[in-house]
Amino acid sequence: MIKLTVIGNLGKDAVVNNVNGKSVINFSVAHTEKIKDAQGNVKDKTIWVECAYWTDRTAIAPYLRKGTQVYAEGSPDLRNYTTQDGRTGTSLTLRIQQVQLLGGKSEGGASNGGNNSMAGNSYGANSGAPAYNNNGGFNGSGAPMGGADMEDDLPF
Repeated sequence: MIKLTVIGNLGKDAVVNNVNGKSVINFSVAHTEKIKDAQGNVKDKTIWVECAYWTDRTAIAPYLRKGTQVYAEGSPDLRNYTTQDGRTGTSLTLRIQQVQLLGGKSEGGASNGGNNSMAGNSYGANSGAPAYNNNGGFNGSGAPMGGADMEDDLPF
């Protein structure tokens, strides 16, 4: 099993699509870090990660907005395709298993401090916000759930 994680900001609002009767939330995450080039100059290097979150619970989609900082965890998914001119191409997408809203710019431009948390397990400071993952459940305490305590719907 290969597991990848990314922390970064969404490049645009998430889009919910329906593929063969299943819901998928597509979004892209940009991770920027400072690196030194051969001359010692510090430059920003940005890597974009395309993400696909296959889930029936699409209630998180409106919160996945451009500029929002997220933690996303999943496995790589390779897809082969043929271009219009007949060439074969391959794309790499992160197939999301868990996503957590970390913060970002709110309407007023200030950070929301990570109070809109949607997660699987307790990664980072969850601050008692609601938690969610694709395999488990939801509760209002921020802790993952299982068994008889699971609820079917998100409370928003």
